Amino acid sequence: MVSQQTPVASPFGLRSTAAEVVAGIDLTGKTAVVTGGYSGIGTETVRALAGAGANVIVGARRPEVAQTNLAEVTGSITIVPLDLADPASIDVFAEDVSSRLDRLELLINNAAIMANPLARDARGYESQFATNHLGHFQLTVRLWPLLTAAEGARVVVLSSSGHSISGLDFDDINFEHREYHKWAAYGQAKSANALFALWLDRIGEPQKVRAFAVDPGAIRTPLQRHLTMEEQIAFGWFDEEGNLHEMFKTPEQGASTTIWCATSPLLDGMGGVYCENCNIAEPWKEGNPPMVGVHPHVRDEALAEALWVRSEELTGVTFPA
Repeated sequence: MVSQQTPVASPFGLRSTAAEVVAGIDLTGKTAVVTGGYSGIGTETVRALAGAGANVIVGARRPEVAQTNLAEVTGSITIVPLDLADPASIDVFAEDVSSRLDRLELLINNAAIMANPLARDARGYESQFATNHLGHFQLTVRLWPLLTAAEGARVVVLSSSGHSISGLDFDDINFEHREYHKWAAYGQAKSANALFALWLDRIGEPQKVRAFAVDPGAIRTPLQRHLTMEEQIAFGWFDEEGNLHEMFKTPEQGASTTIWCATSPLLDGMGGVYCENCNIAEPWKEGNPPMVGVHPHVRDEALAEALWVRSEELTGVTFPA
């Protein structure tokens, strides 16, 4: 059963770091796959997992950049090419991983793009929805036998407070008929991420695979590469002098909720929840700031199931019964 969307007594919070969250947890003998684990909070996610003893496989669209960025990270790290916008690349990556492992304890669906100009993946699908959601959907399908073999695996899906911007438009999910708006596309993709985790947990629980959606918070990373400084000042992220707003976390802090969901014993036997600041998030209510808490549309199980069905149709892949 999907767990209640109710905070627990977590000792960690908004300013906790990934290293603090994983301190004292031994991941020796366990394997984690981290998509995009070589940039921004992905690097810090890999650093924390590898530092705790996990064998970490990093899916990287730019393997040579990943090699450089992770050169100083200690631990067992393997870099494997992965382009989430290319179905063939996803299948090759999954085959490679499956040839190395007999089980997989952690899958961290971390990679993302944000607010980019209209682009389409190899199938013609809108790139933010395709990369952030459909690519991870297909990847999780392909790695499912390894996850179920682990008996206690966790899947962490990176969503965002951006889910508050917009829900899903099933009538035109790929912006083929409506005008493209980069933030509406991002909101749709991040809503899809949270809904995916919700229904994945429902399907995975009988096989002892639990799933969690994560809002990492506001972090200054290469994710903002498509935004001008003028846009970011208008959002209040920077002041006119170029100083970053105090609401922003460091990358080490931004990776903490991912690590908490992946490793915290407080979440044993739980799943299907949306988390922020190293805790299960409060449900959003009218009158609250729009980007704090989890909005009702991404807790809608009927919507999550409908997205699941559509995702199978769009990718042509089906979860094993």
